[in-house]
Amino acid sequence: MAIVKAVKGIEPKFGKNIYLAENATVVGEVIMGDDCTVWFNAVVRGDVHCIHIGNKVNIQDGAVIHCTYQKAPTTIGNNVSIGHNAIVHGCTIEDNVLIGMGSIVMDNAHVEKNSIIAAGAVILENTRVESGSIYAGVPAKKVKTLSPEHMKGLVERIANNYVMYADWFR
Repeated sequence: MAIVKAVKGIEPKFGKNIYLAENATVVGEVIMGDDCTVWFNAVVRGDVHCIHIGNKVNIQDGAVIHCTYQKAPTTIGNNVSIGHNAIVHGCTIEDNVLIGMGSIVMDNAHVEKNSIIAAGAVILENTRVESGSIYAGVPAKKVKTLSPEHMKGLVERIANNYVMYADWFR
């Protein structure tokens, strides 16, 4: 059973049809929407600030979602995929975004809707990622503009697949 824990009397709140892997951890001030999944060894730690997560968000194996005390909350929109071992820290991720495996999104960064952060990319503090773009590298820079069709197909497919995968484990 997943670790779900109150911090300073504040418990995580979950929407409908949530899947939490047995060794996932969700603590503190976390509000999670419907059809979300938190996979093996992933950590969503709302102990030092709040974390708000929309609908149909998948937080894949080993990912860490956290904040900075009294400085930077984390907000994640709808239809967002957080790849394996990614770190999303004190930032804003809008709707329909793919955060690639092993990437890092740092404090006060803002990833606009319909964007992709490439695997291994590092989005530095205070960076604004332009809507409809792919950002890659260390530090990450815009490398490509995406067509709406490409973006819609990729992001929606992954988000829907993770809802399906969760059914395999229920």
